[in-house]
Amino acid sequence: MVERAGSGAVAAETPVVPGVGKRRRGWVLAGLAVVLGGVLGFHRLVPNWPGRLGSLIESFLPWGGALVVVLLVVALVRRSAVALVALLLPVGVWVDTFGGLLLPGEEGGGRELVVVQHNVSDENRDPAGTARALAGSGADLVALEELVDPQLAAYEKALAADYPHHVVRGTVGLWSKHPLSGEQVVDIKPRSIEEGWSRGLRAVVRSPYGDVAAYVAHLPSVRVGVSGLASQRRDESAALLGRAIANESVESVILLGDLNGVVEDRGLRPLTSQLAFAESGFAFSFPAAFPLARIDQVMARSAAVGHIRTLPATGSDHLPVVARVALE
Repeated sequence: MVERAGSGAVAAETPVVPGVGKRRRGWVLAGLAVVLGGVLGFHRLVPNWPGRLGSLIESFLPWGGALVVVLLVVALVRRSAVALVALLLPVGVWVDTFGGLLLPGEEGGGRELVVVQHNVSDENRDPAGTARALAGSGADLVALEELVDPQLAAYEKALAADYPHHVVRGTVGLWSKHPLSGEQVVDIKPRSIEEGWSRGLRAVVRSPYGDVAAYVAHLPSVRVGVSGLASQRRDESAALLGRAIANESVESVILLGDLNGVVEDRGLRPLTSQLAFAESGFAFSFPAAFPLARIDQVMARSAAVGHIRTLPATGSDHLPVVARVALE
């Protein structure tokens, strides 16, 4: 019988097994690695409720690589062999999904257009300087969003010499080195937004390699709050834009725009299901001060979007992105 302390007898102690705590921590790390690998590889299976959880996860999916690094460091500190083995799963999935974006991309061919996409911000204090920086890229096409008076006149003046052809509809515009025709508004306005909202256009570019239907779009913003990701309007606008592109009679299509979503986000499936996007390059474009995601996109049909990269910061809260589009 064990007596109370102080009664003259020594209380029995629970024996300590060396290494048990470390092994338990190792299995916890291994479990986290497996869960992370599952989310990276099967994010489409994550339900989009509550709060559009699936879209929220997909918006930051590339950053799963940073979580892998954190788990790796902890596993090395803990000297956990089981965790290190388990980490092979998320590492493999991440490399398979995003590893190609780290490659430099193939050299450009003869039938290609260089394009620039930039949300210039309606609060840009140096529109002329922004325009000169974009023209310096030598792009064939320049797509701009958040064009408002009086800044619009500054863009038109600064880009006129390099881009003799341009069209503006609402707050989006396209500047081109090649002739344009068939300019028209593309109605991508969600039902809950009042009249006067115009953020889509379409024009046919008479390129040296044949006609290309160029679309410029600025989808509604999304917000992250306590209730999750508010992207209903963005998703509705993406569906309208996807329908317009599906009905496009010109075979070659280039879409340039601030789509307020990454290509992994299921909310952009109406577009990504029918258009190709960048084969290499992360080109995180927003926010300009510390880019976390590429929401400025270049997509194409009957064409391949090669390496995509960002240009230096302008007076906008977005970074410009530039890509090569090789036509078939």
